Amino acid sequence: MNEYIVTIVAGLLAGAAGAMGLGGGSILLMYLTLMAGIPQLSAQGINLIFFIPCALSALFMHQKRGRVPWDIVIPMICWGLPFALAGFMLGDRLGGRGMGKIFGIFLLLLGIRELFAINWRPRAMSNNC
Repeated sequence: MNEYIVTIVAGLLAGAAGAMGLGGGSILLMYLTLMAGIPQLSAQGINLIFFIPCALSALFMHQKRGRVPWDIVIPMICWGLPFALAGFMLGDRLGGRGMGKIFGIFLLLLGIRELFAINWRPRAMSNNC
């Protein structure tokens, strides 16, 4: 029973963080690796699979409101795909333990940057992306 409660709480935290734009995948990855005992590379794959429908629904809603600057998005896709493939191959070579260390260092550096950020107030959203 306790496992279900932890799973539900992790899902709620990941969903809430993702809805606020804070990266719910970080919480999902930590839960999958630390609590569920799933290997790092498998957890990252699960995270990416769950990201796809979220990203597609967000893209649809933003496109519907005319907030997708395709002249910027298309080059980002063209450059992002080969680098994503390169990252996959690097992750495959490093293995789960190496990827876990890199992920931990990344989270630590991101947290330090946020702690010492000079301008911590959120910026107002503009209507034109």
